[in-house]
Amino acid sequence: MSRKSDKALGMHRPIDRRDFLHGAVASALALSLPASLAGADQPPQATAAPRPEDYPPVRTGLRGSHPGSFEAAHALAREGRSFDNPRDLDEHYDLVVAGAGISGLAAAHFYRERFGPDARILLLDNHDDFGGHAKRNEFHQAGKMRLSLGGTHNLEWWEFSPTVKAFLDTHGVDTDAMRAKRQFRYGRTAPNSPAMWFDEETYGVNRLVPRCDLAFPGPAVETIDQLPISVAGREALKAFYRRRDNVLADRDEEAAEAYLRSLAYPEFLRRHGGLSGEVTQLFDKAAHGSWGVEMRALSAMEAFETGLPGVHLVGEDPDSEGRDYPVAMWPDGNASLARLQVARLIPAAAPGTDAGNVALARFDYGKLDEPGAPVRLRLNATVVNASNSVDGVAVTYLKDGELLRVNARHCVLGCYNAIIPHLCPELPEAQKTALAYQVKHPLVLTNVLIRNTDALDRLGIDAVDCPGRLHASLFTFRGINTGGYRHDLDDSGPVSLVFWGTISPPPEAVDIKAQLRASRQAMLELAFEDYEREVRTVLDGLLGPAGFDVARDVLAITVNRWPHGYAYEYLDLWDEDWPEGEAPHEIARQPFGRIAIANSDAGASAYTHVAIDEAYRAVAELPDQAT
Repeated sequence: MSRKSDKALGMHRPIDRRDFLHGAVASALALSLPASLAGADQPPQATAAPRPEDYPPVRTGLRGSHPGSFEAAHALAREGRSFDNPRDLDEHYDLVVAGAGISGLAAAHFYRERFGPDARILLLDNHDDFGGHAKRNEFHQAGKMRLSLGGTHNLEWWEFSPTVKAFLDTHGVDTDAMRAKRQFRYGRTAPNSPAMWFDEETYGVNRLVPRCDLAFPGPAVETIDQLPISVAGREALKAFYRRRDNVLADRDEEAAEAYLRSLAYPEFLRRHGGLSGEVTQLFDKAAHGSWGVEMRALSAMEAFETGLPGVHLVGEDPDSEGRDYPVAMWPDGNASLARLQVARLIPAAAPGTDAGNVALARFDYGKLDEPGAPVRLRLNATVVNASNSVDGVAVTYLKDGELLRVNARHCVLGCYNAIIPHLCPELPEAQKTALAYQVKHPLVLTNVLIRNTDALDRLGIDAVDCPGRLHASLFTFRGINTGGYRHDLDDSGPVSLVFWGTISPPPEAVDIKAQLRASRQAMLELAFEDYEREVRTVLDGLLGPAGFDVARDVLAITVNRWPHGYAYEYLDLWDEDWPEGEAPHEIARQPFGRIAIANSDAGASAYTHVAIDEAYRAVAELPDQAT
């Protein structure tokens, strides 16, 4: 096989990029921390308006945990760097929130509900945009605005607590109306989708296999025959889908479930499904997007609950219909929810914004941190310490290379759990241990804006699994017409292709936390050009035969990498079944003086509604008085 040159892939063309290697940034950090935190100048956009220096959602290149957003936290947590002698600002607040993601913003909302609308609140966030994982990706390179997913996707409305329902009602969110305007089905609408693409580098052949869905009842026999595995492997896979026996018939229901929760899914496929390693590897990345892990991290029961095949071998009748996940969605994911929260907290930033127009609203970032405003949101500000004092909480943060400190009556930490012991070194040791227990699941969503869907339409695909590549899958993102935005499902013009998943850990990473840490490090060590080369290589091999010119038809690339992505959820193979009140996340989230903790980690569940519920709990736990 001859690999195409960067020039042939179009990497020589002027496309917006921020090309950073984590190691290079870390080296600069070691020499001079404040200078390294100033960040790099943003590259020019392909269109004159809006300007990326004024409007973070339009920035392309390396986003998510972008350069400048994580170096101080890494210096604190990884290197034990101390941040002493801050300059005290003459700013006093009722509440300081560390983190302006969904949970941090919700904490500000609930604080005003509890302590009154005149409460003075400061939100500090280490990123250059608000929303946390609810990242807005906005493209203008195609002559019209296209929105895409940058992180948190959707609302699981059926799981909402009364608190979350009331919160969304207050923000004008109608999930029924949102669902009525949602045609999007993660790209599974074209006649030959979902499909699988096998790359020559991994499989020895460049082959697109249409209508190839490994979920039960599985692909048609003639489809399986197209898979580039051995004849024996293909026959074993056909036999696997045909079987209807109960391999656990000698066990009662309780014993059968215990066994399935103790056995890794790939091992179940080998031991009971008759599938060899060359076949089970087809399933290895099936949970990369939904869970952020390899399948070897999940038990057989967890895989079944996710919808992967196998229950037909344990006496169950699998439901092969209704696989559409019935969520409510905005065209920028839950970034619109973050925007609704900010518009309510800081009306001057987006006057007149409501749920009916939020997707089109233009926010004035110059209004987020205005002196005298009751609520202020300060970006590019990394909290490095939060300490209880005699009359409240002192919060130290780093911004533009300067160490600053503010004081408040209360503090809510809306950041992820693992950093909190370093922010609050006076916490009890048991709580520090509990906070360090959870390791977040890395996640990456790489958006590639392409000129049109002609090649996809010729192939009849809009969702593809790529078992041999860095990103496990890709899909077109269109068909969500909410918040005033419209991008119809049959629009053949410019569209964002979302490459979704995590990064596979090496085989030697055995336990779940070793796997997650290895994936995280691999994600940080990849430069933007590595991601760009990968998606261009995939698009050239996948769509090139249908006329796609990868050097001409790629208009923009945004890599949303989240090394600390999904909240850690307890897994069958790795975690105990703790008694109520004794699980690590329950110990970890206990208030500490006038400091409370709000994030999805505190609920051990990676969902937006959990983040909101935990914000409500955190604010409720704050003491009435500062002393």
